[in-house]
Amino acid sequence: MSSEPSNNPATGPEDVTAHSAGPTAGARPERTATSPARARRHKIVIVGGGAGGLELATRLGDRYGKGERARIELIDSNRTHLWKPLLHEVAAGSMDLSVHELSFLAQSHWHHFRFRLGEMTGLDRARREVHVAPVIDEAGGEITAERVYRYDTLVIAVGSLTNDFGTPGVKEHAIALETSAAAARFHRRLVNSLMRAHAQRGPLRPEQLQVAIIGAGATGVELAAELHNTTRDLVSFGLDRIDPDEDIQLNLIEASGRILPALPERLSAAAAALLTNLGVRIRTDSRVAEVTEHGVRLADGQFLPAELVVWAAGVKGPELLRDLDGLQTNAVNQLVVEPTLQTTRDENIFALGDCAACPWVGKSGNVPPRAQAAHQQASHMVRQIERRLAGKPLLAYRYRDFGSLVSLGRHSTVGSLMGALVGRNLMLEGYFARLMYTWLRKMHELALHGPVKVTLDTLARLLTRRTEPHVKLH
Repeated sequence: MSSEPSNNPATGPEDVTAHSAGPTAGARPERTATSPARARRHKIVIVGGGAGGLELATRLGDRYGKGERARIELIDSNRTHLWKPLLHEVAAGSMDLSVHELSFLAQSHWHHFRFRLGEMTGLDRARREVHVAPVIDEAGGEITAERVYRYDTLVIAVGSLTNDFGTPGVKEHAIALETSAAAARFHRRLVNSLMRAHAQRGPLRPEQLQVAIIGAGATGVELAAELHNTTRDLVSFGLDRIDPDEDIQLNLIEASGRILPALPERLSAAAAALLTNLGVRIRTDSRVAEVTEHGVRLADGQFLPAELVVWAAGVKGPELLRDLDGLQTNAVNQLVVEPTLQTTRDENIFALGDCAACPWVGKSGNVPPRAQAAHQQASHMVRQIERRLAGKPLLAYRYRDFGSLVSLGRHSTVGSLMGALVGRNLMLEGYFARLMYTWLRKMHELALHGPVKVTLDTLARLLTRRTEPHVKLH
């Protein structure tokens, strides 16, 4: 394998090396010169365009993208971004993915950073290089070759995956809501199952129109509530041979003693009562032993027929992090970091968000894997980069717990707010809690777009909702 500098004018030879089998006939000659000003710029590479990574790239691009102090690049295997707490709405069909996803290329153009499409496959800490896999299209053709990106500061923000704990059949027969593509795939299967049941002549099979949601944390509970709403909306569009109250059954399965175990018990009980009133069957103290093509087998031997299975139990870091050129990880593949967010074995590499095991300063344990933590850490990293460029000592990150809110669709929202700030939890339920939940989403949009664009976009969506179905029908 020969190593050549890239011939992409937008990249430049000081940024990337493309690996290929040899020079392509008729290719333009490679550029080898670079200006002194560009060579002196501090190269910041961010891997992962989730809530933390994209917010960080946006703010650094706004601050440094037009200047000569630093150059910012964001690497992600996807072309678009969607705030992860919204995935259950995409899966249920109450949110149209095409309306709410954000193009990385557009965001990079507007905010003066560079977007690089590809999946990180390895790291060379000695040479300060990130290895990125080739990008292949649907027909098997190569879009970009294997590449190597150099860095002065590397920020890893690759998020987390669901942890199936090695349960047989999960990978083959369950869908984990880890990406927008997975959420959209679940929704297509849901619509197909309803249309199939409506059109068939014979009776429903035992597993037909049965949904099993494994894991009753925030994602599982929110999905159950949204599915109750959207399945009824879908049936109302001419699928009149289906009785949603009789034919559709939602099962919420949790291994611990109650749903929403991270929330106070009173709020967990309130959410359980509301879901039960909606007809959701809640099974606590139920460990899943196997997922099959036709349903879920519990550890006690009971079998629950299910046509659709969602795995929403547990989180872990991507397998890539387990042995990433010697960086320290914990038992669930998270990179162990110092309070400064620097990895323990390399001061030039930082990690933030769900993929980082960050100590909770002043508390025992680590910062919990929440969207608010990724947002706070991205803001902290902007200050860290400023101090790093100025040669100043870095500061410790201190997590501020703003509590947790769980949406129960159009019915209610429950949660605790501002827990650590006032020394106790403020319990919230109902309309006010739902307003606060919406505001959390708007905070993420404000970090990416600013107040003017968010205001205009919100107004446009309100108008559009009046002329479109409130559920995605395909």
